[in-house]
Amino acid sequence: MNPENPISTKQAKEEEVLKSLSLSKIVWPLVIGLAVVLYMVLSQFNLEEFQQIKWNSRLWTYLGIAVFIYVLRHLFYAYRLKVLSDEQFTFKHCIELIFIWEFASAISPTSIGGSAVGVFFLSQEKISAAKAVSIVLYTVIVDTLFFLISLLGLFLVFGPRLIRPDMTSMLEGYGITFMIVWVFMLAYGMLLTWGLFRPRIIRRILMTLARLPFIRRFKRGLYQIGQDVIVTSKELRTKPMSFHIKAITATLGAWITRFLAVNFIILALVEMDWDAMQQFLLYARAETMYVLTQFSPTPGGSGVMEYMFSGFFKDFISPSLGSLGALLWRLITYYPYLIIGAIIIPNWIRRILKARSTTSQ
Repeated sequence: MNPENPISTKQAKEEEVLKSLSLSKIVWPLVIGLAVVLYMVLSQFNLEEFQQIKWNSRLWTYLGIAVFIYVLRHLFYAYRLKVLSDEQFTFKHCIELIFIWEFASAISPTSIGGSAVGVFFLSQEKISAAKAVSIVLYTVIVDTLFFLISLLGLFLVFGPRLIRPDMTSMLEGYGITFMIVWVFMLAYGMLLTWGLFRPRIIRRILMTLARLPFIRRFKRGLYQIGQDVIVTSKELRTKPMSFHIKAITATLGAWITRFLAVNFIILALVEMDWDAMQQFLLYARAETMYVLTQFSPTPGGSGVMEYMFSGFFKDFISPSLGSLGALLWRLITYYPYLIIGAIIIPNWIRRILKARSTTSQ
């Protein structure tokens, strides 16, 4: 039996990742998301409510703020990548790479995300594979810690209303899902964080798990995670505290601005008094809704997020206007990444292939 050629295996994996960036995949997220919004608009449309929308400077100002906030989110992510790469990338290049990363997330089921593609494209950017793994794994850890801490704090403030306005108990469908997702993130986050300090123990545990009959088919993936944790541990132990402060600050800025966009979209469509706790609850619902869609099988949560939008915010906006709000929200926060990614990806792939051919000569 011929041994597997590691070079050909690597090339096959890279080709597989490049196929995952196929531009044809932007069609399905667009179709699914727009189909759900269209169905909701047609089934819930109320002409009287629609006519009450005042298309004045207030509305356009709030929508402009929502767009600005989401641009700011992108810049926070780009800054974090610049920090994590030890400034091997320019800020301008980080902005481009985040577009690629977000495009990969937008065309992948939310349960998978763009992390695998993140490792791939970073490793093409003249940094070591170990460095690419460290960057992606570090982002996973700090993102997970953000949600664990913030969701617990938000729940202590709002209770079950954190999820939906009509919820009085966590022992309902959404509440149970919320608790399962939070516990899963806790276990996942603890495993990875502990792995930074005891990486070889984590690898030993994962290798033991890989021998179990019902987990054996994930053997290769578990081995790779164990190795990645060791690589990341070595990379991060030498970093100064300022490195972590910058990365965590950028993470907070990126996630908070992501969810604040919902506040300004609803403020644009609905005239309401500016109440701090009301706005805080709006933010909390946006974050919770995002977390509950993380096991969605559709690309970028298409259809699922649009459908959930009206129900989560029905005490702030009617179902009829909620459908319009969902469309505006996705037009600002999701569809641009599909379009801009479709423009950037081909040029990026051509540049990578050209660099490879130059190197091989």
